[in-house]
Amino acid sequence: MKPIVAIVGRPNVGKSTLFNRITKSRDAIVDDLPGVTRDRNFGDARWNDKLFTLVDTGGFAEGDDDAFAPHIRQQVFQAIEEADAVVLVLDGKCGSSPFDTDLIHNLRAMDKPVFYVVNKIDGEQQEDALFDFYGLGIERLFPVSAEHGYGVADFLDELTDVFPQDADQDEHPDAVRIAVIGKPNAGKSSLINAILGEERLVVSDVAGTTRDSIDSVFSRGGRNYVLIDTAGIRRKGKVSLRLEKFSIIKALRSLERCHVALIIIDAEEGISDQDVRIAGYAHDRGCGAIFLFNKWDLVDNRDGKALKRMTENLRMASKFLSFAPVLTVSAKTGQRIPKIFPVVDQVFDQYAIRITTGQLNKVMEQALERTPPSLHKGKRLKFYYATQVSTRPPSFVSFVNFPDAVHFSYQRYLVNQIREAFKLDKTPLRLMLRQRTGKNPDFLNKKRTPLKRKRKRRDRR
Repeated sequence: MKPIVAIVGRPNVGKSTLFNRITKSRDAIVDDLPGVTRDRNFGDARWNDKLFTLVDTGGFAEGDDDAFAPHIRQQVFQAIEEADAVVLVLDGKCGSSPFDTDLIHNLRAMDKPVFYVVNKIDGEQQEDALFDFYGLGIERLFPVSAEHGYGVADFLDELTDVFPQDADQDEHPDAVRIAVIGKPNAGKSSLINAILGEERLVVSDVAGTTRDSIDSVFSRGGRNYVLIDTAGIRRKGKVSLRLEKFSIIKALRSLERCHVALIIIDAEEGISDQDVRIAGYAHDRGCGAIFLFNKWDLVDNRDGKALKRMTENLRMASKFLSFAPVLTVSAKTGQRIPKIFPVVDQVFDQYAIRITTGQLNKVMEQALERTPPSLHKGKRLKFYYATQVSTRPPSFVSFVNFPDAVHFSYQRYLVNQIREAFKLDKTPLRLMLRQRTGKNPDFLNKKRTPLKRKRKRRDRR
């Protein structure tokens, strides 16, 4: 698992600017599929060859007159509790405030690395502003300028030094890892209990790398599974009912380790923006995904068209997961719970598929002949060679003479051709375009030059 780092602090201290600087505008990625308008408050980063996930929290609100202040504080404290390291951003121009003191008091009680960053320090001449924060009892301060980059490299060196050198070994390398995610009260815990209670095939409960989580290991039909239960799912009584109980970090932790995500939607309540946002986390992580309409026993389906209506609404709201299967279940009654696993197997088998280079290039060649790409500044776009570079999810690279000139709709067309040819209708696919370097094999452009044709005629004579 990649370590998770939470950025916290008061509003307008530069948390988002620092987030963008470290992730190199990861939050500004444009998806090839239309309709992906999710808010992004997390991103992957790399420093000193170490990968980690950065989470940007809301500003610690300055006053109870704001209706969202209690909600924001709860989310900040959740992020602090569940992250592997915390970065508190302080304002070097405005100085310290009582709200900084409150956050520092809470952070001192946490048994994890905490980094105190004083932002808006544009150079050595402005580091005198640090003296105001030393009065808060902080031993080590990092002066940085998130906008200009001053001091960020030194800070990241110290941050990545606290990360573990080696990731934990997977204790069950052959098992299909399944994460159950969804918004509060969608029925995640009930579904987990229905799966484990109905099958009664639990082998052991193994403590996972996620803090306070339990990975349930079991077998079914000759295949091993690990059911990833995120921290806090089973502890309903400890969460305030009037506050938002879904944590981004909980979802990220489970999705980071899973192959297939079961996205639970409350069918009685209907599809909400939060459901789509959670589905977006699975999409960003490249997980296989299955939508489960839970509480189907409570849905009014007298006309027999409820599933069709809800599926159409779901597809419209989450076009980026158009390949994800949809099932209706009831964790309370056990309705269609056994049907989940055959679909999980189908998704995983496609998710882990390996396609030979010859098969892939044949499909690409046929797709290019069927619908050639448009010209780029009067020149023909040439696709030289394609290969699969990884699985889980299936990821492909195609070498092109002008990769930036390939329209996203044509790239999507090629992805759809690969899906159709290899029957990959239930898994995410990635097709990356790269500039041709060196003498890559030209398998996909068979047009001969006049010189080659002339030589062939001589050979026939």
